[in-house]
Amino acid sequence: MESPLPSGTILQNRYHLQRVLGQGGFGRTYLAEDQGRFNELCALKELIPPETGAYALDKSKELFQREATTLYQIKHPQVPQFRANFEQDGRLFLVQDYVEGKTYRELLNERKAQTVIQQSNANPANPVPNQGSNGVFSESEVRSLLLQLLPVLDHLHSKSIIHRDITPDNIILRNSDRMPVLIDFGVVKELATRFLSPNASAPLTTVGKVGYAPSEQIQTGRAYPSSDLYSLGVSAVVLLTGKEPQSLFDDNQLTWNWQRWVNVSDEFAQVLNRMLNYRPGDRYQSANEVMQALQSPLPASPPQQPPLPIPQPPQRPDPSVSQVATMAVGGRPEPPRSGAMPGRNARIPEPTNDSLTDNPWVVIGIGAALTLVAGLGAWAIGSSLRNNRQNDPVAQTPLETPLTTPLPTATETLSPTPSPTPTPTPTPTPTPTPTQAPQSTTASARLALPPGQSLSRSGTLNANSTVNYIIRGEQNQRLNATLVGEGVLMTVIAPDQNPVSDQAVRVQRWDGKLPLSGEYTLQLRPVKGVSNSDYKLTINSEAPPTPKPTPTSTPTTTGTQPIEYQSERVILSGGIGSQDLIGSTSPRQIKRYLVNVKKGQTLAVEVPQTVAASVDVRDPNGKLIPEASAAKAWETQVPRDGEYKIDVIAPKRTDFTLNISVSQ
Repeated sequence: MESPLPSGTILQNRYHLQRVLGQGGFGRTYLAEDQGRFNELCALKELIPPETGAYALDKSKELFQREATTLYQIKHPQVPQFRANFEQDGRLFLVQDYVEGKTYRELLNERKAQTVIQQSNANPANPVPNQGSNGVFSESEVRSLLLQLLPVLDHLHSKSIIHRDITPDNIILRNSDRMPVLIDFGVVKELATRFLSPNASAPLTTVGKVGYAPSEQIQTGRAYPSSDLYSLGVSAVVLLTGKEPQSLFDDNQLTWNWQRWVNVSDEFAQVLNRMLNYRPGDRYQSANEVMQALQSPLPASPPQQPPLPIPQPPQRPDPSVSQVATMAVGGRPEPPRSGAMPGRNARIPEPTNDSLTDNPWVVIGIGAALTLVAGLGAWAIGSSLRNNRQNDPVAQTPLETPLTTPLPTATETLSPTPSPTPTPTPTPTPTPTPTQAPQSTTASARLALPPGQSLSRSGTLNANSTVNYIIRGEQNQRLNATLVGEGVLMTVIAPDQNPVSDQAVRVQRWDGKLPLSGEYTLQLRPVKGVSNSDYKLTINSEAPPTPKPTPTSTPTTTGTQPIEYQSERVILSGGIGSQDLIGSTSPRQIKRYLVNVKKGQTLAVEVPQTVAASVDVRDPNGKLIPEASAAKAWETQVPRDGEYKIDVIAPKRTDFTLNISVSQ
């Protein structure tokens, strides 16, 4: 392994090394001053190849350039900006912004240490300040941290970039604005891993810290957006509890036991536990889903509803007692008959405060009402039984007794003699007709997706339903499928009827090259327990790669057809001035302008926003200036004399107007 470069070393005549910030088995990070940007501090990351030799260096350069291109795509204020990459003396370097602040690991350790000191010196008159529980982070602090970091992950995942190494050590609380910044992508270590792999193009990586990285990342080497969400969830419970993952995870049960160490709300615990799920498909599938869950929390248990009246189950009738509807009116002295005058010695009942049933007219009215109710109930019961009988496919005989005879009316006395009446059916809630379980349904649609085009389909999935979208694909053709909708997941199935890969099973997004030529199925199925879900599926297809051309002396890009440069020199009167240039460019014939600029002069280029073209600017050494890559407009004070190359690039043949100016 190469020894660290000493402080004071100047690389590329620009980067003045200050000190080593950190070092691992595959890389080293320096703090440096960028003399080309007013001595602004920056971070230089050095790749240390696992092997030496010409082949190792060439392979490392190839992978290093590929990852530098990936890092350049990240444009987020909470990710250190990628500036440049270069090679010097056989060493490979990445240049990124330097973030001044403390990592959340340092902040956690400081809190814990401060709490220990305060507790040792505490007395009843001087209690320890409440800074979380035992010096850890509170629920509100961790919730705020998640809501500030999830948009960063959403940005990365939208570009198919997985961080792979989220831990409290790789999150910095920036001093300038107190915002968390995500640092140290698993790029350098992944390069070394790919280099050691027999198939460097395979989407495998063993990047990740044990305890923080999920099982699929450690065991199978595969990482998904949900893998980053898992690591973020582990970081959250570490900050909440102050304990390391190894003491919170049960290896035998494959479960997390962190809640007994901290008191948090049930809804927040639900969100974290879903992030920490052992199975990738059972976690949140996107950072946006977690943000929605945190901002619109669900209660830990279903909301309490007002109690509804519960109908009592029918009692089994006693065969010794008549089931005829009756009205008990006996048991009291019988009043005189209507219109009869009591005799001299007749005993007249004393007035009482008993019920209205003492009035015979009330009794007759109640009896008539009960008779009417009984008749209506009998009619309803008969209709229900007839309907059930008609709907029963196995019924062989008609109803034994037609319900056309009126039921016996209420009597004024109890009759101990059983009456042959039908077994009563409970009237409060008629017995519901048994319903069949939802049938599984499958719908298929064949889609015409020409190479290089995209299409969208939307619909609604019910429980136990499946929708298959079938498309034709060619080997090595790139396909991107994105599914939007709560409760719906997608599996990409190859022509051999097997999933394309492990990361194409029950996902919401898949992007990769097709392994075979034939028909592919995008199978959409709802999540278990979801009754119905709306969805929108978007499919993008790229044309299959063309065969590699015969090598020529013409400069080529990796894996693409030869590129020709049509050069034109720009002459400015006195070396200062402005020119508007008109031309055309294409991916295979790039228009290049050459202009001489002196050190300290300002070079500016601009392409109209309405034109589908941009510019790449290279310095006199032919190196691409990162800030002027794929730019619409760029301006800077050049650090050296020489001939600068301005390439106008476009995804297809395009006519353009370009303004080039040089000023003092």
